[in-house]
Amino acid sequence: MSHDDDGDDDTVGRVPPLPPEDRLWRHPSEMSSFGPGGTSIPLAPVPDPAGRAPVWPIALAAGFVGAVLCGGVLALTGNLAWDAKLAIERVSVAPIMPASMLVDDRSVDALKDQVSPAVVRLRITGPDGDSEACGVVVRDDGVVVTSAREVAGATAITVTLSDGRQVDGTLVGADRPTDVAVITIKAKGLAVAVLGSSDDLDAGATTVAIGVTQDGEAAVSTGVISAVGKRLDADDETLHGLIQTDAPIEATWSGGPLVDGSGSVIGITTDLGGDHTRFGYATPIELVHRLTDELLAYGSVTHGWLGIEGRDITDAKADLAGLRGGAEVRGVMTGSPADRSGIKEGDVITFVAGKRVRSSSDLVVALREHKPGEVVMLGYWRSGHHHKAEVTIERAP
Repeated sequence: MSHDDDGDDDTVGRVPPLPPEDRLWRHPSEMSSFGPGGTSIPLAPVPDPAGRAPVWPIALAAGFVGAVLCGGVLALTGNLAWDAKLAIERVSVAPIMPASMLVDDRSVDALKDQVSPAVVRLRITGPDGDSEACGVVVRDDGVVVTSAREVAGATAITVTLSDGRQVDGTLVGADRPTDVAVITIKAKGLAVAVLGSSDDLDAGATTVAIGVTQDGEAAVSTGVISAVGKRLDADDETLHGLIQTDAPIEATWSGGPLVDGSGSVIGITTDLGGDHTRFGYATPIELVHRLTDELLAYGSVTHGWLGIEGRDITDAKADLAGLRGGAEVRGVMTGSPADRSGIKEGDVITFVAGKRVRSSSDLVVALREHKPGEVVMLGYWRSGHHHKAEVTIERAP
């Protein structure tokens, strides 16, 4: 077969291309309004079909309707104030950094410089005199979270910002069972801490506790997470679901941030342990974030209630029953949600709404995720058999 490259054969049967305006696709060079040498190429207008209205009024109307709907949604969800001022909140999307990211004092100092502008010092005046603590700015319009134990019952709060300014703080609400409190200050454009995640924390991950000294300087201590989901009993108070760290936390740092290796806040520190333990503790940031919204909206927090007294199942009983832990029911209040659902003394609760319960502290933490009025499924063990019961959560009396 002959391979002839003559140009005469190339034109045989070839159909000239359609004008650009009649094709669905155009080469990018055809979109330019200038041809070779800068010669203007007028583009022929595409005629409207007969009787069709111009497009621009429809587009304008659609845009207006979209703006109205969007504004309505924002107003209904509380994200758009009438004065159109928006608060900035920073949430981390980066994974938790490994301990190797903080290899020396230089990297720790860099992390301190990153986080400390959002850490404030609190001077609290109360019935028992003055005390000091820390707080974390979580919104640039003046929302500060701290330890409820430090500020509950305060008659006056003075907030010292990282730039040295002192402003009055207003206590919005404090929830002692979780040790979470919210303060507001009249200041705008503040440095805001990045809120991380405490859901997937593992023992051994790097942690840094940050506080403020009496002379206003930022201070840090480093360590690792030693445990999660811890219970702490001290001073006739009990906290559940805490992050435990071996990073030393000074008493006056209470209410400050516990951060991961990337500088994202994973918890708000508490001084409840005091001298009773060599560990530091922090309330997980997911819980803090959720309760902050509730405190800002209502000034208080509503906790769900079952109406039982529980304790951790003993290892011996768990082994005998073939259970991997649980919350053993020691008593049931008459007429309570648990009583109406058939829960009895001696039962061992092992699940709440599909979430495993290995201890009485786990049960408290699991119930926090449900509001009064919600119906949840409890899994429990009784006399060698597993059972289920629907329970309607009620407001704690």
